[in-house]
Amino acid sequence: MRKALVVVTLVLLVAFAAQFVFAAVGAFTKPGGDGAYVLHSVTGMVIIPLLTLLTILLAVLAKAPGRLVGLASLPLGLVVLQALIAMLARASTDAAGASTVVGLVIGGLHALNGIIAVHVVVAVHQAARKLADPAPAGATQVGVRAAEPA
Repeated sequence: MRKALVVVTLVLLVAFAAQFVFAAVGAFTKPGGDGAYVLHSVTGMVIIPLLTLLTILLAVLAKAPGRLVGLASLPLGLVVLQALIAMLARASTDAAGASTVVGLVIGGLHALNGIIAVHVVVAVHQAARKLADPAPAGATQVGVRAAEPA
């Protein structure tokens, strides 16, 4: 179960990295529009939450410490916050529907929250690796030979 936790946290980390790529695809697609962000939206609202729930389940089944289970749960809350930040940014336009300074600042918080989420997932992955392989990194077992009789 612990090895599966390591694998799923790595897949979750890859999904978060893909989120940044998909956001860039949406930003650089011309002509733009909501359709340009479909991959970003699906990954953020479906894939990442499902992987996060799987991570939580595996952490519980692997009998991970409560701190790791809690840390594994945090990305789910950050995804909900992401959706709220995005809605606020879109709602903060002027009467003509153009961006405002307030809306752009809120949009910047969306990116910042995404960076924080990645750092949380990195910490979860590192903790999962440590749980799966409790030997200190770089430690090697030293074999002891019996002394040869003189």
